[in-house]
Amino acid sequence: MAGGIVLSIGNLSSQYVWAFLGLSVAGVITSSIIVVIGTILNYFLDDKINKAKILFPGVGCFFIAVCLGFIVHSSNIIDNQAKLKDFASEDSSKDLENGSDPTYKIKAGTAIFLLELEKRRSIKASGKSTFIGLAITFFAGISFSIFSPLFNLATNDQYHTLRRGVAHLSVYTTFFYFSVSCFIVAIILNIIFLYHPILNLPKSSLKAYLGDWNGRGLALLAGLLCGFGNGLQFMAGQAAGYAAADVVQALPLVGTFWGIVLFGEYRKSSKRTYTLLGSMLVMFIAAIVLLMASSGHRK
Repeated sequence: MAGGIVLSIGNLSSQYVWAFLGLSVAGVITSSIIVVIGTILNYFLDDKINKAKILFPGVGCFFIAVCLGFIVHSSNIIDNQAKLKDFASEDSSKDLENGSDPTYKIKAGTAIFLLELEKRRSIKASGKSTFIGLAITFFAGISFSIFSPLFNLATNDQYHTLRRGVAHLSVYTTFFYFSVSCFIVAIILNIIFLYHPILNLPKSSLKAYLGDWNGRGLALLAGLLCGFGNGLQFMAGQAAGYAAADVVQALPLVGTFWGIVLFGEYRKSSKRTYTLLGSMLVMFIAAIVLLMASSGHRK
């Protein structure tokens, strides 16, 4: 149940992280923090059944991916500031009174695209401190990194809290309690933030929330996919070790595809940003391969 609580907190925090860092970088950083902390904890909880010589280089690759993620974000901020500065200087030189202002066709990566994107966001990140975004990222990553070790403890009872002869909880029973606590905490936190929002978001109400179904179907689908993925991760962890099962953190590769190809993140960025982004993804892929290769067999 404690694992479900920290997962729910991490999920809610990640909604804010995406507004500050974008889907591409936020996913890699949080997943890498999960692996660096959670995988090490699971390795020792599982009595070292995973191959350390392969596992820990993989964890190192995740750590490098985290560092590169921060550098990518900083480089992208510089690129965006340059775009907005150039746009502002061009805009101030136009003779709007005589109608000489050209009609803009909004393209991903342009300054006007960034401005329009900020207007559409429910969470406004423009002008806010980068430190806030990175702090929330670390908080989300740490929250996520704890739920798998807690699930591991619940199913395998490494500290012998059960009386001798009492059967351990099965993965499916543990997953039930895990999901129930995650669901309850999500309801409580969301109701609190409706009436007491953070980051200068507008107040709302439970009535308004229940009456607004715009995009709610996608949200429900996301929750089902998250739960399904968690269940498979726990089943794999019980079979091959929870440290190796953290290979599920490959999810940012899909998120990066969505962010770059479909959402236009990092379009028209500098060569430096593209090089850093590519390096981050290469390290991330290498880490995933090493974690898969480190899998063992539970006795």
